[in-house]
Amino acid sequence: MKVAMLGPIAWRTPPLHYGPWELVTSLITEGLVERGIDVTLFATLDSITKAGLDGVAPTGYEENAELDGRVWEALHVGHALARSGEFDLVHNHLDWLPLAFSQSCRAPMVTTIHGFSGSNILPAYRRGRSAYVSISDSDRSPDLDYVGTVHHGIDLDGLPVTETAGDDLILFGRIHPDKGTDRAIEIAARAGRRLVMCGIVQDRAYFEELIEPRIDGDRVVYRGSVGPDERGAILGSGLALLHPIRFAEPFGLSVVESMACGTPVIAYRKGSMPEVVDEGVTGHLVANVDEAVAAVGRVHNIDRAGCAQRARERFSRDRMVENYLEIYRKIVG
Repeated sequence: MKVAMLGPIAWRTPPLHYGPWELVTSLITEGLVERGIDVTLFATLDSITKAGLDGVAPTGYEENAELDGRVWEALHVGHALARSGEFDLVHNHLDWLPLAFSQSCRAPMVTTIHGFSGSNILPAYRRGRSAYVSISDSDRSPDLDYVGTVHHGIDLDGLPVTETAGDDLILFGRIHPDKGTDRAIEIAARAGRRLVMCGIVQDRAYFEELIEPRIDGDRVVYRGSVGPDERGAILGSGLALLHPIRFAEPFGLSVVESMACGTPVIAYRKGSMPEVVDEGVTGHLVANVDEAVAAVGRVHNIDRAGCAQRARERFSRDRMVENYLEIYRKIVG
């Protein structure tokens, strides 16, 4: 089987720090190559892979102010689809844009929907000639048919298990109102715990108004956007990961990475969180700040080894790759 992996180009694949879609694309690609599948990764030309690499963008457009993302994504998709006849299957991780040109794709297309950016993009999905895969059952549109749900997998080798809990609360993710960064600061303060925050600043006005004034380097520490070399150590060092979201989270990579390190999660009961977090085993689901503060007080009762074991059973990269191979075989037939 020859697979064209059509990756996003906002960041390098795999990303140096932030880039969840690029990270998942990389994990699937490398897992397929290890199984002997002939894969060509269409990504930025500075990407690192054991597959064949092709593309047009020299770097990620989020990392290079000279690149217009709209232009380079269009060039990227056009280049990949021009080669689509060379493959048995095209696996799209680039959201709606390839779907707009899917009638020109000369191989069956599978699209992993990493999360809808809004209902206004649904026309491209309704008209697209592609099989659709959701990343959680909660993140499905009633307007679409799906060939399956495949939960993301993670690189367990980079996430060592830490069975002894630390004292800090951890926040991992983009700084944005959707992610509830301000809520996390409030929860930590009321629980009497230090908060260690990691992630890119996605909403600058929100950061400057509500977040930056609370960062004191003592009770609220901001580490910036950390790379894969540091993620495991930081996640494993916490008492718990806070995930007080304001939106329907499609999946939550940092959530499962934390659980795989043995650090349980305290998450708002929205989106995929009831699907991802096993109550009392890998974390606690809450509805508001009061419940989150109370959960901090009892999170030490969760067995960290058991938390890590459950997460590693459910969210390994190998499991994800095998799930996708099953879908490929159904489509290629």
